[in-house]
Amino acid sequence: MNTDDVSSRTWQRLGVPVFGVAVVVVLAILPLLNLSIPGILPGPTYTPGSLALMSLCMVYAALALSYNMLLGTAGLLSFGHALSFGAGAYGLGIVLQQLPVPLWAGILISVLGGLVIAMVTGAISLRVNGIPFAMVTLAFAQAASVLVRRNAQLTGGEEGLTLSTMHVPDWLVGVVNTRNLYWFALVAVLIAYLIALWIDRSRLGHIAQAARENELRVRVLGLSPYAAKLIVFVAAAVAAGLAGIVYLLLQSGTQPHAVSADLTITILVMVVLGGVGFRWGAVLGGVIYTLLDQRLAVLARSDAIAGLPDALRIPLSEPLFLLGVLFIVVVMFLPGGIAGTARSLARRWRAGRARGAEAARWDDARWDDAEADA
Repeated sequence: MNTDDVSSRTWQRLGVPVFGVAVVVVLAILPLLNLSIPGILPGPTYTPGSLALMSLCMVYAALALSYNMLLGTAGLLSFGHALSFGAGAYGLGIVLQQLPVPLWAGILISVLGGLVIAMVTGAISLRVNGIPFAMVTLAFAQAASVLVRRNAQLTGGEEGLTLSTMHVPDWLVGVVNTRNLYWFALVAVLIAYLIALWIDRSRLGHIAQAARENELRVRVLGLSPYAAKLIVFVAAAVAAGLAGIVYLLLQSGTQPHAVSADLTITILVMVVLGGVGFRWGAVLGGVIYTLLDQRLAVLARSDAIAGLPDALRIPLSEPLFLLGVLFIVVVMFLPGGIAGTARSLARRWRAGRARGAEAARWDDARWDDAEADA
């Protein structure tokens, strides 16, 4: 048997498509290449500016993956998911600032702290479903936002928290090490993807998916949807916390926006844009939204927009307006998001090919019958 076939089947048994592995390999070597994508990246792929933008895309891709576990797998509409992201960012920042521990110990402490916060908030929030659940999670996030803004001596308040680099390895500090931060962000995305993959393929994930469709039937079968949804909630919080940790290192600090409801709404838009329930759709939605958010801001300040009539210049100079229009278009014309639409088109194409093959076999049979009669 061919070695490549064995490797391919191994990856497929793990639930990881070979195409996905190839994409990861390409992303890993991207900082070593001299590729330019005009209009998308500010320069060649090896330059710090492009690496920083791609790293930010990965941060939000991991964050969108984590939210997709809640909404896509368990059907939980949370308005407070930014609390987990902020717990990772602020948690590591405070640990490095207050405790004499190395980076890796600080990461472990912040992840454990975020896990505890998720268990407490999830255990309370999951006592209710639907809109009440969304409101309770929003209340927790708002409370965290107030604590962050009111405790300036610990969190930096409105000015944000600056990363203390005393215990951070030199190879993760400074613009010259943006390449290493890029790889660090790539690892975070892989971890978030593997967590999401484990959730979707585990028994607990299946119970959460069943509860999303009909929780009463799950209870009648003697299963516990509450426990399954709580584990999904905590796993999603851990993945979001990892994204927050990478964000802190990449931005050399964090701001109160990291725990705001606005960020949660942004994550929701990413997931809907990519396709709810699709892991690769969440990744794609996070990347596309981040690229548009960053590059549209540059476009809005360009001379080409400044020279347009006011009727065009005013809306085109507002990136949020353009993103809002894009979201409306996706919801109205691509209700399944990018991934859902792609799957529908692929199914239609395969169905068309099957009908064509069946028609060809029918014509061949008719010709054979005609020749036999002759």
